[in-house]
Amino acid sequence: MSLKAGKGRHRAPSRWRSPHAVGGLGAAVGATVLATLVPAMASTTDPETGSAPSRARSSPVPHPERDWMGSTLSSHEKASLKAAPAAAPDAATVEGVDVSNYQGSVNWTSLWNRHVRFAYVKATESTTYTNPAFSSQYNGAFKKGMIRGAYHFALPNKSSGAEQADFFLRNGGAWSDDGKTLPPVVDMEYNPYGAPCYGKTKTQMVGWIKDFSDRVKSGTGRDPVIYTSTGWWKSCTGNSGAFASKNPLWVARYATTPGELPTGWKTHTIWQYTSAGPVVGDHNRFNGSLAALKALAKG
Repeated sequence: MSLKAGKGRHRAPSRWRSPHAVGGLGAAVGATVLATLVPAMASTTDPETGSAPSRARSSPVPHPERDWMGSTLSSHEKASLKAAPAAAPDAATVEGVDVSNYQGSVNWTSLWNRHVRFAYVKATESTTYTNPAFSSQYNGAFKKGMIRGAYHFALPNKSSGAEQADFFLRNGGAWSDDGKTLPPVVDMEYNPYGAPCYGKTKTQMVGWIKDFSDRVKSGTGRDPVIYTSTGWWKSCTGNSGAFASKNPLWVARYATTPGELPTGWKTHTIWQYTSAGPVVGDHNRFNGSLAALKALAKG
């Protein structure tokens, strides 16, 4: 399959290079070293009682702890998100999970024993929220041997795509070509606080995503993966094909197949197939072999 993540090996500019490169550390990596594997995190703003945001930040959001990949889909896409058993994995897929502070402490050993080999961890939302469990979850996945990455829950009505990308990159979203870090992800789904498409026209939404994507690319050398559902993409971007040539697709559909993809993408890179996993809620499959997953991480 085509990963659409670029063929060359990219080096991120020094201002956004991740200090969590792990190549060569091997099994001897200890807890002290692991604590340095993720970028310094900004202090988390309490969504209910936090101090007033700075001039550069948007206002805090009401309940970021309840906003995770797919958290808004069931209420908007009930017909397409039926709880159907997913097809059994095979040699051409790799099992993964996505987690946030909503999941709390994650049993990575149990996941590993169930053949989970990659994980994405929520890092940020808007420009006011950082996941307080990010470091422990991100390092926990790495320590168990998983390939891991970070995602940003987008709120396009709060600030520009570039501003949210900068906040993400400063607080866990940076990428390193260590072979263990997956490209950054932007989570595009229904607004958990209001109008499903954040009050934006389809053209404005496409512009916002492009703004975010371009800033991530300039900061890391990688085009971010776009997480979305086909229903949201049609409703809020007009089924735009503007990103299919460079941004890998992570499609959400809780059924036996990924189903129809948004315009332009001939294949998906990751498929979120259930929100009712045996250990943590969201389970995913990478559309390729473990070697291909490692290649995606390497860039």
